[in-house]
Amino acid sequence: MIRLLGVSWVVAGSVVIATLAMYAAVIVLVRVLGQRSMANLSSSDLGCVVALGAVMGRTMLLRTPTLVSGLIALVTLFAVRAILGALRSHPAVDRLLSRRPVLLMDGGQVLADNLRRARVNENELRQVLRLAGITRFDQVRCAVLERNGAISVLRDDGQLDPRLVADL
Repeated sequence: MIRLLGVSWVVAGSVVIATLAMYAAVIVLVRVLGQRSMANLSSSDLGCVVALGAVMGRTMLLRTPTLVSGLIALVTLFAVRAILGALRSHPAVDRLLSRRPVLLMDGGQVLADNLRRARVNENELRQVLRLAGITRFDQVRCAVLERNGAISVLRDDGQLDPRLVADL
């Protein structure tokens, strides 16, 4: 039956392997390039993502994509996403898949080494501070590059619950 739909079991297996390899490659590249590589995409970043999707899709579907091979790749991607979502509850897997948050500012002081390590420049940091309504650096308790690539800003306006910064 599957042969009638244009895909043999060997091709179906190849699609699964290619899809897993491409998914793993994206995770590794994002991990190497840093969280900011996927946050707040500019127009050139969006063009890159679209091209990346085309390359990944073509690679996952092999030389002669069919409806069934496309569905196999789609199901594989959703399955991997669901499995990784479940595995993230284990701290070791979570650390492997995501970088830790990075402290960018502490008590109004910009931490230049951490900015450099996180590949965030001061212009990006200032933009985030303005968007958070910060008018003076001394208003900032801390600024954090989060695991998802976003930068969060906590104001210095009272007692900070230590649980909010326990993972820093």
